Amino acid sequence: MTQDHTAGPTAAPENPAPWRPSRTVAVVLAGGTGTRLGLGIPKQLLKIAGKPIIEHTLAVFEAAPEIDEIVVLMATGHVADAQQIVDKAGFRKVTKVIEGGDTRNATTRIALDAVGEGDCNILFHDAVRPLVSGRIVRECVNALWTYSAVDVAIPSADTIVQVDEDDCITDIPVRSSLRRGQTPQAFRSGTIREAYRLAEGDPYFAATDDCGVVLRYLPGTPIKVIDGSDENIKVTHPVDVHLADKLFQLAAAQAPRVTDERSYTEELTGRTIVVFGGSYGIGHDLAELARRYGAQVFPFSRSSTGTHVERAEDVEAALKTAFEATGRIDHVVVTAGILEKGALAEMDQDTMDRVLQVNFVGPVIVARQSLPYLQQTKGQLLLYTSSSYTRGRARYALYSSTKAALVNLTQALSDEWAEFGVRVNCVNPERTATPMRTKAFGEEPEHTLLAAETVARSSLDVLISDLTGQVIDVRRAPGEVPAQPGPARAERDASLADAG
Repeated sequence: MTQDHTAGPTAAPENPAPWRPSRTVAVVLAGGTGTRLGLGIPKQLLKIAGKPIIEHTLAVFEAAPEIDEIVVLMATGHVADAQQIVDKAGFRKVTKVIEGGDTRNATTRIALDAVGEGDCNILFHDAVRPLVSGRIVRECVNALWTYSAVDVAIPSADTIVQVDEDDCITDIPVRSSLRRGQTPQAFRSGTIREAYRLAEGDPYFAATDDCGVVLRYLPGTPIKVIDGSDENIKVTHPVDVHLADKLFQLAAAQAPRVTDERSYTEELTGRTIVVFGGSYGIGHDLAELARRYGAQVFPFSRSSTGTHVERAEDVEAALKTAFEATGRIDHVVVTAGILEKGALAEMDQDTMDRVLQVNFVGPVIVARQSLPYLQQTKGQLLLYTSSSYTRGRARYALYSSTKAALVNLTQALSDEWAEFGVRVNCVNPERTATPMRTKAFGEEPEHTLLAAETVARSSLDVLISDLTGQVIDVRRAPGEVPAQPGPARAERDASLADAG
């Protein structure tokens, strides 16, 4: 069990009892039926960002080093559905998928029986809060070294009013002392068991959350509140589905950083990488780096090989060349793209067709042609978007919209291709020093641009990771200045700025 024993909160209770938990168990409460969403299936089975909500939630606890075991309490009649999701995703920490109770309190009691006796940490979390962060999980577990009950909450941005049965205001509490509760709620196992034991003798017992049970039946027990997050929303109403989906789209993953040069060599030696758009900029630097670490790299572009990504026959021939030379294709990278500025109403038809074909149709064709090869190696397709995908920009509307389309393509294909073991990701670099950008925007201050080699190295990190369906942000480090190419390369890159 991995836990952080760093100093706890400053407002700790006096003489806390020593706590030596045997393990930390995350209990995912998935008993909802989706009534308020108007669904015919439990809301936790609804797909958001290409995956069932409960799969996103379980993935957070699966990835959290503080969590040793996961128990799922599922809605009646849907245990098999949840088990199938667990099996397909390969969640190793999930030890039980069982049916929950008719109420939240009944479900908690079933969960306590499932966890069993013995001292352990227990975190109860709503399955329909899929955007809970690793930070929240970690802080909950750490707080249990000092406190026996922990809640998660955020400040209320709105004034709260208390009303009577006629909906007339009876009180307006001071907002600074109010919080909006979230999950997980975390407990030392003995504390939550004792609270529920005492509650059994109360004929009027009813509670909507477990911290409320501790507060009522163990009133002398401090309940520590840690900061939640605005993104940790509960999918309850139809609008929540759209909000959660958008939040997933905007959320950017971080590629695992590889600091040991030997690791790159071990991961890349003998692999075959095909790069469409590999003649300059990010594609060129990626190809050079991969070769340095032992990969067999095949760069293709309009200028160097006469390869047009928007032509299926060109893409087919390129992939065939790489495969016949090495007998495998592990990764396919598409950095090809063009950026044409100008008002949409003023663009000629040829320009519009070219932007759409190269920036979107091309990656679609590459994806279709690459799948048979990537299936054999359980490889990865890597695409590239830009920060403009989150909001269309005036005077390059087509470019922005095609980049947004690539994000959706990434998320959709990662779901479609999961059964084949093929991963799909999308890199989102901030403004990068490339010939394409210089051609479109002219000379810009060096200190405001990201180096193409930085993006290339982050791309390698993504290729050798287990990520899929992610948009990976790449940001400039403080003080980073792009390396300036020599005269020969600068002249060549300028000539290739439209080469894709």
